[in-house]
This record gives sequence, structure tokens and C-alpha cells, in this order.
Amino acid sequence: MTFTYPAVITPMENGKVHASVPDLVGCTAEGNDLFDALEALREEACEWIRIEMSEFEGDIPFSSAPEDLELQEGQSVRMIMVNVKLLPDND
Repeated sequence: MTFTYPAVITPMENGKVHASVPDLVGCTAEGNDLFDALEALREEACEWIRIEMSEFEGDIPFSSAPEDLELQEGQSVRMIMVNVKLLPDND
């Protein structure tokens, strides 16, 4: 399954980059640059979705429209694609 979500990008004072997916509560990552932060965020989002679907049988949140997100000064939005492969139970 492929999901697309807006990621909020925040440059940090130490030169690193913080990224989060507001639609997936608590899904955040940091990296030394934008590329690293987005790669780490994709991995976090994949794990978030996998856990939600398999352990909690929860509904996966819909993606917000980027223009609906409230950004702080210096923040930007990038869309990320998250590919999740669910394996059948082996029970």
C-alpha cells in the first residue's frame, strides 16, 4: 500500500533538520540535512502505519492538504510517499 502525507520541515539551530507528519501523531524524525530527515521520516511513517494496521487494527488517517497546515516561521512542507508492505500472519 502506498500513502502520501505532507511532512513539515523545520530547520534547527544546530544545522540539522526536523521533520514530522502531523496526520500521524508522534511521527517525527531528524537528519543532518533535508534528505536524511525525509528518509528517516519515511521509515518512521512506515512503522507507524504498520503498527496501527497490524496491532491496533486502527484506521489510517487521511492525508491533510498541505495548504491547510499551520506553519511556523521558517517551516516548509514537502509531500512524502510511504510504501507499506504487510505480510500475512503465519499463525
